[in-house]
Amino acid sequence: MHSIINLNGKVGLITGIANDKSIAYGVARACRAAGADLALTYQTEKTAKFTKPLADELQAGVFTLCDVTAPNSLEAVFAEVERKYGGLDFVVHSMAFAPATDLHGNLVDCSLEGFTQAMDISVHSFIRMAKLAKPLLKKGGALVTMTYLGADRVVDNYGLMGLCKAALESATRYLAHELGGKDIRVYAVSPGPMMTRAASGIGHFDELLQKAVDRAPLHRLATPEQVGNLAAFLVSDAAAGMTGSTIYVDAGYHIEA
Repeated sequence: MHSIINLNGKVGLITGIANDKSIAYGVARACRAAGADLALTYQTEKTAKFTKPLADELQAGVFTLCDVTAPNSLEAVFAEVERKYGGLDFVVHSMAFAPATDLHGNLVDCSLEGFTQAMDISVHSFIRMAKLAKPLLKKGGALVTMTYLGADRVVDNYGLMGLCKAALESATRYLAHELGGKDIRVYAVSPGPMMTRAASGIGHFDELLQKAVDRAPLHRLATPEQVGNLAAFLVSDAAAGMTGSTIYVDAGYHIEA
């Protein structure tokens, strides 16, 4: 692959690769093609067998377990990255979860436990990663998270996750404000709907995909590769004048009323 973005000499931590259809995999491929050295994570030993070949393909210098619900797991990831590389230049947070009952039900019926778990995994994990990354981003750098249009518009069957993404976008702005003095930039990338393993948990997702194609100005879906290209730009020096923004990669769907 050829890239017009230059990430030579930069080290990035990318979380959330589940398989070769993952948005995070599209990001990792684009960053690697641009010259970055990568540290990648897997969620469980069971999923590692699917993601290890991808890590090998991307020549990841670190491939390690990351379960943000387990005590000290996230801290261990950053410790491993520091041992290997001594520092970081960018971090990509690509994870979200809500229990099926709470995700598929009405928002008024969501449980306290489900709400808390969804916010912890989908939002607070990004804040925790920012805190752990801060001392490793010695020359500044970038933090990127993945959001969705349901953060500021009602999307059928998105429910509780819409609240999580709204909180995530707000966290992006506040983190950008707090970390800007360290020359650390923070972005939320908002891909359009695409067929990933995570998206398969959303009810009537095929209808959502078709609606996006019909209404988007470009009349097509965005791809993980296109999301990856944007993310590679954002973590590069070419985006040094930007921070705190939510940037859409959805064939223009978000502009339609």
